[in-house]
Amino acid sequence: MVFRPALSAVLCSMVILASCEKKPETPDGDNTGSNLPANNPDPALGTNTPEDPPTVEIDQSDFIRFGVKKAPPIGAGLIRVASYNIENLFDDIDDPTLSDRYEDIDDTKPIHELEGVSKAIHDLDADVLAVQEVESLDALLAFRDEYLSDMGYQHVVSLDAGDERGIEQAVLSRFPVIETEQWVHGDLGGTHPELYGSQPNWHAGKPIVFHRSPLMVTVEVPAAATGGTPYHLSLIVLHHKSGQHSGYWREREAAGVMEIVEAYKHADPSRNLLVLGDFNALTTDASVQTYLNGGLRDVFADRTGDEIVTHSSGRRIDLILANEAAMGEIRLDSAFVLGTTAAPEGVNWDDARLLPGYGSDHYPVAVDIDPKERPTGG
Repeated sequence: MVFRPALSAVLCSMVILASCEKKPETPDGDNTGSNLPANNPDPALGTNTPEDPPTVEIDQSDFIRFGVKKAPPIGAGLIRVASYNIENLFDDIDDPTLSDRYEDIDDTKPIHELEGVSKAIHDLDADVLAVQEVESLDALLAFRDEYLSDMGYQHVVSLDAGDERGIEQAVLSRFPVIETEQWVHGDLGGTHPELYGSQPNWHAGKPIVFHRSPLMVTVEVPAAATGGTPYHLSLIVLHHKSGQHSGYWREREAAGVMEIVEAYKHADPSRNLLVLGDFNALTTDASVQTYLNGGLRDVFADRTGDEIVTHSSGRRIDLILANEAAMGEIRLDSAFVLGTTAAPEGVNWDDARLLPGYGSDHYPVAVDIDPKERPTGG
């Protein structure tokens, strides 16, 4: 990536600007409260006094390191499905079910991050959007109504996933949701080991269960949109356990999800199914291999390089996997990761949150689908 010579100055300016309180706007949109420049009542003296901070022009694309800088257009007759970990969509309302270190009252997502997430979602223009790290249905609806009211997301699902922090998986859809299912604290077999790495395991001896229950929804694309018969697509939205030493837990979760996938296949081999979300693992890790060895297809399987990185750490941990039935309608060449603001080399993740356009430490992943039933490879 090529940085501009004034990057360090820009970063310093962002820290300063982020700490400044925005002045209230007047009805005509002038936030100075006057038609004259701030601190300068005399137009003849120019537009700035020595006390005025310099104006810094910032190109947001300077901070996009991964993914594509612009979402490709959706092909005629196709629908777009995407997944996005929007990083701690918490509101400022006290949650009485949380306490001590899990209390969310100080974790309200800042306005500039909400705006960054909103911009990314608008750029994506997905018809069906799976999101992770949502506090509640109320928090998601408030965000939708404030920032996404023009997106057509009339159908919203967010259910308690059993997480100790209260975060959930959710779906925003332009199409009706006709089915939902969840497995809160679903038993995955076995117990937690005594050690977590080299340290005592907080969960030692307890049964291993889903840390955050997967969320299954089925959407119906109406006949008016398909040009034929309604098209049904099921999503299993997941957010696997994070942590360097949680591989054993993710492996159990993956095995549990594959049991669900197999049960759906047994009941209806024609069910179109995607497993997508934040896997907190690389495709070479045992947990993701469980899915791939089980017959699911990674829509980015034939891609390499920075354009498919999905996290600010430089890893690809957000995935879209498709079952055999759905592969007939998937357009693999349409899959993309939408690049958003990431920390430049040498800038830590916390400072990156002050950069223009920052919304999340994850980047959205998307793929387009032709909503007409076809045999695999059609």
